[in-house]
Amino acid sequence: MYFTGKSLLQIRSAFTTLKSFSTKPSIFQQTVNRLKSKSPAPLKTYSIANVSRFLASSPHENITSIQVKKRPLRKKKTELSSPGVFNVVAFATSEEYNLESLVEGLQKQDLYEPQTIPNAHDVVHGLAKYKVENEPREIFFFRDGGVVLWNITDMESSNVLNFLKPYQQDSYAERVVQAESEIMNYKYHTEAAKASGLDKEGNFVLSADLENDTTNLTKYTFSNAMFLSVKLGIWEASLDKYIDEIEDVTDDLRRGQKINMTREEVLRKHGELFALRHYLNLSSDVLDTPDFYWENEQLETLYNQVCVYFCINKRSKVMNEKINHCVALIELLSHHLSDKHHVRLEWFIIILIMVEVLFEIVHYIDRFMH
Repeated sequence: MYFTGKSLLQIRSAFTTLKSFSTKPSIFQQTVNRLKSKSPAPLKTYSIANVSRFLASSPHENITSIQVKKRPLRKKKTELSSPGVFNVVAFATSEEYNLESLVEGLQKQDLYEPQTIPNAHDVVHGLAKYKVENEPREIFFFRDGGVVLWNITDMESSNVLNFLKPYQQDSYAERVVQAESEIMNYKYHTEAAKASGLDKEGNFVLSADLENDTTNLTKYTFSNAMFLSVKLGIWEASLDKYIDEIEDVTDDLRRGQKINMTREEVLRKHGELFALRHYLNLSSDVLDTPDFYWENEQLETLYNQVCVYFCINKRSKVMNEKINHCVALIELLSHHLSDKHHVRLEWFIIILIMVEVLFEIVHYIDRFMH
């Protein structure tokens, strides 16, 4: 079989075109480069490879895994059994209570009389109908999924927690509920002129000359701050669990190994972080004083005093810093997986163009052979 000079030149031109596709950037890549040259300078980012090289060149090359400092368990008070000293316990069992249905359940149970707190619409005050001793037994149910029990025994407390289960939404694990609970002791001043507050031992001290309504407001103030501390402890435990789940990813980054997470998993992790940040900064009173205390300066001072005792502001700041660190890591993973996806698309386009060129070459050869 013989080829004319013209046919040889056409075949040579086709092979030259095929070679150019393997050496020059693809049409898709050229378009991307043109768009990048017209867009403003992006924020400085670091790829997975850069992070891996940085960690590998660090002075801590002998570290086998990235160590994460665990949240130390706060020292909890123990219940005292001395005369004139009573206990108050706070639990956070779910994200929210259905208070309307809960009030109906209390009325049917007929053990506690549901009452309201003036200007506080997200709490129900339950007063025990049957007295065991002179000190009343009281319970505060908060819509945000918490309950604070005053002068309640352990057995009665367990019964109350079981009673709350039908009215809970997004319940927490029983182990977390018990681990993050708070117990405090309270007593009354021996001198009637002294105001309510915290003593040097960290006990709640109520004024002896308070009227019944004022005593309820004071107990509500103590309960509100105490419940906020418990709720914050639940979120801290959730964040610790989240950090444990992504701890292996940081170790893979240090070793330069493949990241075993899909784009959907990274997006879900991103959503979990923003949901936790939303609960902490927008849906709670962690960063601000509730509106209830604006009209009562004395109760506001008492509320802030208890919040300082539980280190609410400091714990919330530490938690936000941890969330920011986790967000940076998840965004790094998201950018890395997006880059891999874009590179895969470019290779698909290159392969398709090469296949088209091969078909054209075969077509030219077949036409000139016949």
